[in-house]
Amino acid sequence: MSTNAEPTLTPPSPWFPRGAALLRDPELNKSTAFTDAERDALGIRGLLPPRVCTQGEQVARVLGNFRRMESPLQRYIFMSALHDRNEALFFRVVMENPDEMLPVIYTPTVGLACEKFGHIFQRPRGIFISAHDRGRVAEVLRNWPYHDVAMIVVTDGERILGLGDLGASGMGIPVGKLSLYTACAGVAPTRCLPVMLDVGTNNRALHDDPFYLGLAQPRLTGAAYDELVEEFVVAAGEVFPGVVIQFEDFANHNAFRLLEKYRHRICTFNDDIQGTAAVALAGLYSALRVTGGSLADQRLLFLGAGEAATGIADLVVAAMVAGGADPQAARGRCWLFDSKGLVVQARGGELASHKRPYAHAHVPQADFVSAIRALEPTALIGVAATAGAFDQAVIAEMARINQRPIVFALSNPTSKAECDARQAYEWSEGRALFACGSPFDPVTIGARRWVPRQGNNSYIFPGVGLGAVAVRARRITDEMFLAAARTLADLVTPNDLEQGSLYPPLAAVRDVSAHIGAAVGKVAFEQGHAAIARPADLLAHVRACMYEPTYPRYA
Repeated sequence: MSTNAEPTLTPPSPWFPRGAALLRDPELNKSTAFTDAERDALGIRGLLPPRVCTQGEQVARVLGNFRRMESPLQRYIFMSALHDRNEALFFRVVMENPDEMLPVIYTPTVGLACEKFGHIFQRPRGIFISAHDRGRVAEVLRNWPYHDVAMIVVTDGERILGLGDLGASGMGIPVGKLSLYTACAGVAPTRCLPVMLDVGTNNRALHDDPFYLGLAQPRLTGAAYDELVEEFVVAAGEVFPGVVIQFEDFANHNAFRLLEKYRHRICTFNDDIQGTAAVALAGLYSALRVTGGSLADQRLLFLGAGEAATGIADLVVAAMVAGGADPQAARGRCWLFDSKGLVVQARGGELASHKRPYAHAHVPQADFVSAIRALEPTALIGVAATAGAFDQAVIAEMARINQRPIVFALSNPTSKAECDARQAYEWSEGRALFACGSPFDPVTIGARRWVPRQGNNSYIFPGVGLGAVAVRARRITDEMFLAAARTLADLVTPNDLEQGSLYPPLAAVRDVSAHIGAAVGKVAFEQGHAAIARPADLLAHVRACMYEPTYPRYA
C-alpha cells in the first residue's frame, strides 16, 4: 500500500486521542501545525500558542536550535526528544538534512550516546527482553502498541561498534538503525521495532554504575542463551508474521553461528557481516572504475579478522566467483591480519572457524608494514577498530606499491578510525582512493580538493530491508547483497569519482535505497522468495511503499 499519497482526512472517532493526550502521541502530534478547525474538533484549543505554523516553519525552528548546540551529544539528546514528541517532524528534518543529521542520530555520535545511555535516558523506545523474561517473550512482544511490524533490529549489546560490551546501553544502536530505515528508505516508523536482548553484561564498570539500566549480572551463555534467542525468534514470527529480523552488534562467537542457524529458516541478515560487506564491495567497484582492472585481479589485505573482515571477504569472493573466478583462487586474493599477525596456515589450530578459509600458506608476519611488503596488496581494508593503525609508514608503503592505492578505514566511531581522510591523502601524495567508516570533512591540499564519503552501511541495509518488505521476501540471500553492492556502485557518477567520492551523496540516499530495494526484489522473484505477485514496474512498486513524513488532516 502506498504511504506517500496526499494526507487523508481522519475524522475524530471514539478511540482517537483528544486534548493533551493527542499532543503527547508522537505518531499523531503535529504541535503548532494543527489547524484552527483541528484544534476545535480535537479539544486542543488553548493548549497551543494561537499561531498555526507550517511543517516547513517548524523545520526551520528545529534546525536553528540544533545548530546552536555545541556538542554532538547535546544534539543527539535534542533530536531524540523531538523523535519522542513529533515523529513526522523528526523524520522531515532528518530526510531534508542527512549530511548534518545522520552523524548525530547514528554513527559516530550514537556510540557516545550508548556509552552514556543510562545517564541521558529520558523515555523508553523499543522492547527490552531480559534474561528474566524466558518463557514469556511472546507476551512481552505483544505489549508493543503496533501490530503491523515489518522490521526488527535486535542486539544483545556485546559488541557495540568498536566500543565492546555495553549491555542494555547498546539499545541506541537498534533505535538508530531503525531511524535510518525510515529516513533513508521510507519504512514507516510504526512498522519498525528495536529490540534489546538483555542477557547481562561482562563490563564490570556497568555493574558498578548506579545509572546503568540493564541487568547488572554476568552474561547468559551456552544453552540458556541459545534458548532465549530461539524463543525470541519464534515469538517474533508468531506476533509479527513475515517480519524481517536484522541481527546487530553481536560478538563474533555468536554472530556467525546465529546467522548460519537462522538464515535458511526466517527472513534475516546480519548487517555487521553482510551489510558491511556490500558497502565495501560497492566501494571497490567504484575504485576499480578509476584504477582499471577486474575485481578478480585485486589482492585485499584486511586489518581485522572478525565479522566485518570475513563478511567482506566472503562477499568479494562470491562476486569474483560470479564473474567466473575459481573459488579457491578467489579466496587466495583475500588476506587477514589479526592481533597475532598475518592469518596463515601454520596457525591453523588456534584459528576460529570463520578465519580458516583465509589462512593461506605463507611465512608468518607479525608486523603490518612487513605484511604489506610481502603481499603487495592493491587494497587495505581496516575493520579492527584500532585507531591510527594506518600510520604514515602503512600509507606510504601502499603508495609505493600502487599508483592508486585503495585505502578503506572503515572502523567507527571516529575515535577508532585507522586513519583520517587528510592523512590518507597527504601520506599518499594525493593518490589514495579513500573511504571511511566515520564522516570526514572535505580535504584541500594546494589546488586539489577531495570529498571523501563514508562507506556507511546506511547506503545498503535500508534498501535491502525495504526491498524485502516491499515484496514480502521469505529469505534474504547473498545474491541480494551482491545486487545491492552493484546497484550502489552504479549510482556513483563520474563527477563523484573526480572529487574522490566512491559513494553517492547522502542527499541521494532515498533514491539509492529505492533502486537497491528494486534490485533486491528482483532477486527475490528470481529465487522464488517473494510472496506477492510480481508488479509490472518493480521500482515504482518499491517507491509506492515508502513512507513520507507529511502531516495528516484530522478535521
